Amino acid sequence: MHGYPLPPVPKRLQEMLADYPDLIERLQQVLNSSAERSRRVPLMPFDDAISALDGRLSTFLYEARDELTLAEAGEDKRMIDAAKRKKSAVSMAAVTQLWITDEQFHAYFITGFT
Repeated sequence: MHGYPLPPVPKRLQEMLADYPDLIERLQQVLNSSAERSRRVPLMPFDDAISALDGRLSTFLYEARDELTLAEAGEDKRMIDAAKRKKSAVSMAAVTQLWITDEQFHAYFITGFT
């Protein structure tokens, strides 16, 4: 990212997905891409970041649903319970209103591109 600080994954998302560090890393990757894109063309960087996160969270939701379907087909109660917990966590994380007000996240995309 050319020496720029990395955009922060909203704290609330980090909390909701704390048991899934791989998902947080994937959110970080999409935010990095959004920030890089906004540095090239600084057109509504905050909105671009929100859209990027929303898209990635939608992907997580589809993946979690698929994991639950596979777990239920296998009939392993522990795997089913784990898949249900993941789907629940991802479902909550996908509610934009729960994390959009993160001040550090907002400041990065507003002040860093004006």
